[in-house]
Amino acid sequence: MKNEKLKGAVIPIISVLLGLILGGIIMLAFSYNPIEGYTALLQGSLGSVFYFGETLRQATPLILVALGFSVAKSAGFFNIGVAGQLVIGWLGSVMMALMFPTLPSFILIPLCVLAGILLGALWAGIAGALRAYFGTSEVIVTIMLNYSALYLTNHIIRNVLTKSDDTTKKISENASLRSEALTTMTDYSTIHMGIVIALLMCIVSWILMKKTIVGFELRSVGLNPFAAEYAGMSAKKNIILAMLISGGLAGLGGAMEGLGNFQNIFVMSSLPGTGFDGMAVALLGNGQPLGILLSGILFGALKVGGVSMPMASGVPTEVVDIVIASIIFFVGASYLIRHILDLLEKRKKKAILQPKVNAREGEAG
Repeated sequence: MKNEKLKGAVIPIISVLLGLILGGIIMLAFSYNPIEGYTALLQGSLGSVFYFGETLRQATPLILVALGFSVAKSAGFFNIGVAGQLVIGWLGSVMMALMFPTLPSFILIPLCVLAGILLGALWAGIAGALRAYFGTSEVIVTIMLNYSALYLTNHIIRNVLTKSDDTTKKISENASLRSEALTTMTDYSTIHMGIVIALLMCIVSWILMKKTIVGFELRSVGLNPFAAEYAGMSAKKNIILAMLISGGLAGLGGAMEGLGNFQNIFVMSSLPGTGFDGMAVALLGNGQPLGILLSGILFGALKVGGVSMPMASGVPTEVVDIVIASIIFFVGASYLIRHILDLLEKRKKKAILQPKVNAREGEAG
């Protein structure tokens, strides 16, 4: 049991190292210096208080989206639609902020956050209800809902929130998650209170999934829905509940974009990469809140630090995308890493036992 837990912690670390090594090899292949490239990336993400604040700001929605994806995955569902749920949550939070700009902060901010959570949950709930009552594939439905969310949001921006403009006006300070204290502490970075919300959600998610009956039922349905149904758990209820929680967390990630990062919403030509990167964060973090927190910060560092690479070392930012893709690949191939670790463990045990076997054979002879 301990070995399995240890492997579960080691495999993501190995995946990251292999991804970085592959990125370095690609840099060498195109005549770039990997040491200079990674030094620039590190300095541009963690090299100063300002850059660390930017990294945490970038990591905030990734952590929340990843938590949402992991809840659905624990219940046995692959929620590909977190990107669309993020967009809908983003829209809901900004709409609420623009509708009531003069409300006091202690009322308006919770309302905006709640709007993002509810819209994200409802959007994911469509796929959950269809899966529960009609047996439809949540993968196909959520992919379709991604594009529905994108085009619906663009339509509302252009025809409801503005007069044919591609971006809304900025939200009022009463709805903003920006914190003067955090900004000053991080040398005027764009960090906001969303990072505190993300940390709280990591704790809440862990308690929900590990310490409550709801979490136990969700995990049971994920392991075996037929056995869970036989034990008296409602598979349909838990399918819908899992998707509602998953979508709510993704929608909360969208609210962080609207109230913290951008402070408005604009017409998008494609789904934001944050949704898909959040799924990668969940996979790298092995679905565990602590792992997701660390993975989110890593991805935030890669994204923020990658911007400095062309200026400081001449390495194009696309290399960062290659590194991220490589990490995801090695996470997906974790069974291969696990198999290699098992072989090494068997060889180690054999090396320890072989002298004892030889000694016994010598005594018997």
